[in-house]
Amino acid sequence: MIALNVGCGVAMDWIQTKTRLLRTLQVEEHYLVGVSGGRDSVALLYWLVNLGYQKLIVCHLNHQLRGRSSLTDARFVKKIALKYDAEFELESTNVRALATKQKMSIEAAARQARYKFFAETARRRKCKTIFLAHHADDLVETFLINLFRGAGTTGLSAMREVSTRQIDDVDLAIVRPFLGTWRKEIDIYVRERGLKFREDASNKNLNPLRNRIRHRIIPHLEKLLGRSVRQNLWRTAMIVGEEENWIESQLPELNQLLAVYARKNLSVEKLRALPVALQRRAILKWLRDQNVAEIGFDLIESVRSLLDRAGCVAKVNLPQDRYARRRAGSIFLE
Repeated sequence: MIALNVGCGVAMDWIQTKTRLLRTLQVEEHYLVGVSGGRDSVALLYWLVNLGYQKLIVCHLNHQLRGRSSLTDARFVKKIALKYDAEFELESTNVRALATKQKMSIEAAARQARYKFFAETARRRKCKTIFLAHHADDLVETFLINLFRGAGTTGLSAMREVSTRQIDDVDLAIVRPFLGTWRKEIDIYVRERGLKFREDASNKNLNPLRNRIRHRIIPHLEKLLGRSVRQNLWRTAMIVGEEENWIESQLPELNQLLAVYARKNLSVEKLRALPVALQRRAILKWLRDQNVAEIGFDLIESVRSLLDRAGCVAKVNLPQDRYARRRAGSIFLE
């Protein structure tokens, strides 16, 4: 569903409040909401409360990356949760140690830790829907990240307004109502309402790929190609997302393949029977469900090589010291 307000400066009070997206989410139900303490998530929490969502469970993960600042973030989020009479869930994870142990980037480790925390909270609270504050600029950045990694259309549409992600056998419904809202619009909304938030100095660090795309690559593209490039990338990502939703609805055999094996093992015989495009789609979905980080074309093709009848390869390397192995007609992870 493409938001119609992008680029036209409509006040955030009206953004998507009358769309199919929020009409399907009853305000009297319990929902999780991820709040880091930054302006985007603070705006999301305030916005939801003012729409009438009074049974929110605020979820905050302390990544332990910024010392006292991380502790201050947690206290800040707890304070605003109490202010809005929302319940509060806090978890702490040493993300740097996790990244080192699993040989992955800090960003990938942080994302994995957050979603694991969200899933555990969803299971314990019996609440399987979470609101996240990703916005239009996040969508554009993610689109470019996946494009540079050689992702197909499924990867390019990874961030959608409503999606389901399986984490540790929890089907977590993720709702991103701000995907049609630009960062500058959120800035105006926060400023006009005098909302307080926490600044994360690491957002200016150019080592993470996302920050380089945000601060260097997109501004450079705008300088070369014009200011409309950001909006055009957003439109492309949204179109791809809508097309992916339709394609998935037309592929019951692919969904059955993943469901039958409880998303743990893949049938070699059933995969071989699919066209190459569907093989790649199935492998991508399967790897995501197994929480494999930084999936790109080469990784998918490496796993797909296990289908080769003439090949002698029965095991391929994955990130985080994991492996995909073929044995007894199935592909599984170790």
